[in-house]
Amino acid sequence: MNASHPLPVLPSSAATRRLPPWLKRPAAVAETLLHTRRLINGLKLSTVCVEARCPNLTECWSRHTATFMILGDRCTRRCRFCAVTTARPEPPQEDEPQRLAEAAEKLKLRHVVITSVARDDLEDEGAGHFARCVRAVLQRLPQSTIEVLVPDFHARPECIAVVLESGPHVFNHNLEVVASKQKLTRPQARYDRSLKTLALAKELSPQVVTKSGIMVGLGETHQELIETFRDLRAVGCDLLTIGQYLKPSNTDRHLPVQRYYRPEEFEELAEVARGLGFAGVASGPFVRSSYFAETLFREL
Repeated sequence: MNASHPLPVLPSSAATRRLPPWLKRPAAVAETLLHTRRLINGLKLSTVCVEARCPNLTECWSRHTATFMILGDRCTRRCRFCAVTTARPEPPQEDEPQRLAEAAEKLKLRHVVITSVARDDLEDEGAGHFARCVRAVLQRLPQSTIEVLVPDFHARPECIAVVLESGPHVFNHNLEVVASKQKLTRPQARYDRSLKTLALAKELSPQVVTKSGIMVGLGETHQELIETFRDLRAVGCDLLTIGQYLKPSNTDRHLPVQRYYRPEEFEELAEVARGLGFAGVASGPFVRSSYFAETLFREL
């Protein structure tokens, strides 16, 4: 991200119509992909792979990996980068932790990633259900490692503590975008509140690995990204993911892509982040919070 690599800006209409060549995905291994789909559908589970229209779905499912999304598929918040439906959620399903653990066991997962929609309607914002899911997986797969990708819980220490006490190895909460893009992108969230959530997790459980993710391509500047990396390091964040924002629909609900970063720019951002002290960085056009999450954790 320097003068030798000019930063072209694509009009939003062009960004919607045409992707650059480095944003093409390989074909999936159909047999393995269908096995994973049947298993998840049969246990009536939701995955962020499907609900958020992740571009890595075919690759991850072909490798028998998935990121489980608990607490339903309806979110109480309306972020303008996310494909998950915003609506009144259903009550939590009491048997979901056991079904999730069964799926993780059948998929023979070593690193299980559990995320959720935001549940501002619940008294504990879903923290207790997160904890039950973590415990259920660890009971069936005691040798596995667990990563939770949580909402901000409004930075409530009691909610964060409930999740941490269940024993996850990685506590992940995404900052998503730089400070200047927060109100536009995630109007019901707050930059400082997300940082506080990560800070509280490290304070309450110093041994837990904390992690966060940033999207690029929404009009942020290079300097803003560096300041965001520094803010995350200031609250002790250990792992960082950096990925390209891709508009999940052609509707006005979702923000347009302002620019596609080239692979070499992601490499440069990774080097900057490592220089600031992150223990592990995954940076690339298709990187998402849970993409190769096990690899990043094992490297740490």
